[in-house]
Amino acid sequence: MIHSTAIVSPRAQLGRDVSVGPFTIIHDDVVIGDGSTIDSHCEIGYPTALAEGAKLEIGAKALIRSHSIFYAGSRFGERLVTGHRVTVRERTHAGANFQIGTLGDIQGHCEIGDYVRFHSNVHIGQHSKIGNFVWIFPYVVLTNDPHPPSHVMMGATVEDYAAIATMSIILPGVRLGQGCLIGAHSSVNRDVAPDTVAAGAPAKFVCNTNAVKLKDGSGRTAYPWRHHFHRGYPEAVVQQWLAEAAALANLS
Repeated sequence: MIHSTAIVSPRAQLGRDVSVGPFTIIHDDVVIGDGSTIDSHCEIGYPTALAEGAKLEIGAKALIRSHSIFYAGSRFGERLVTGHRVTVRERTHAGANFQIGTLGDIQGHCEIGDYVRFHSNVHIGQHSKIGNFVWIFPYVVLTNDPHPPSHVMMGATVEDYAAIATMSIILPGVRLGQGCLIGAHSSVNRDVAPDTVAAGAPAKFVCNTNAVKLKDGSGRTAYPWRHHFHRGYPEAVVQQWLAEAAALANLS
């Protein structure tokens, strides 16, 4: 299952049923879990001193699409999925079921939780911290230098269930609270409270998220989104969310 044109280091550790496509390079000190697929023209475990000798570890059942580059020294849980031409720098630690869209760029030294979804052309600056079940839509940028260029690094923090709409910029050191929504084309230069909507440049408070209604004629609130959107999530998690929604309905 390794193409004849692929170059795989003898020091790399490939699990069972791993597929490696044409012209892909897998460097030393790479660990790839069982059942993973690495498409053509990828470079996995790109050497860098910034990895400080740490291995690149990719969990089971990953799908890394063509022309993607993963630097040494990062770690990913099972079922990683990428689009094409993704770049992930060193010291990125991500949980299970992480999805990175085409042309995604993660600049390293980042912490990312479980079931995080990046759409295409997302840029994540160094030292960003992203929780679980976060959605980041196309052309979003998380920055980290408060007075560029400098040696100061202040990564943004995005808490669980937050959603950042397309073409928004999150400025250095900003914290986005759990379940918040950042409107499209926003420039966020201050912390955003949990379960609120912020939008504009500079972004300002708009409303609480539960004031936003689904545009499906049902009259239901759009947020928390986890109370109605369940595609791709495990049944146990969905049941937990439904129980949470039922409890809130009983209180209202």
